[in-house]
Amino acid sequence: MQSSPRSNTVLTLLQEQHPTVPEGACAMTALIELPPGDPGTPPHRHAGPVFGYMLEGEMIFELEGEPERVIRAGEAFWEPGGDLIHYQAANNLGDAWSRFVVVMLCAPGEPMLTLVDEEELERRRDRRAPRGTADERPTSDAAR
Repeated sequence: MQSSPRSNTVLTLLQEQHPTVPEGACAMTALIELPPGDPGTPPHRHAGPVFGYMLEGEMIFELEGEPERVIRAGEAFWEPGGDLIHYQAANNLGDAWSRFVVVMLCAPGEPMLTLVDEEELERRRDRRAPRGTADERPTSDAAR
């Protein structure tokens, strides 16, 4: 934590990443709200990196090549975007809403989110990490 000498403001670094950002990229900030038990957006990809912070609840988060994990309120997460498939961003709670904020950097002229069809999911099946049960899901690692 760092404190300013003239203020009581406290800055707490939640994560640090060094993504590639194309010239002319668009930045978007959005609040995502998942109803209890909601599976979230179907498998998709983002044109650029996405940075997020869980405000409340729990999210099952799964990127291509990584095991699914649970991200809890107060934790930060990110994904590099590009060709990588984002399999899950589901509400892990069956009895409460989960909410998170994301900042998305979109490559110029590309949509922020593109759904992945079943044919592509099948072609890339070998890139998906093995999936465990809810009890085996690791918690978030904010430094990822």
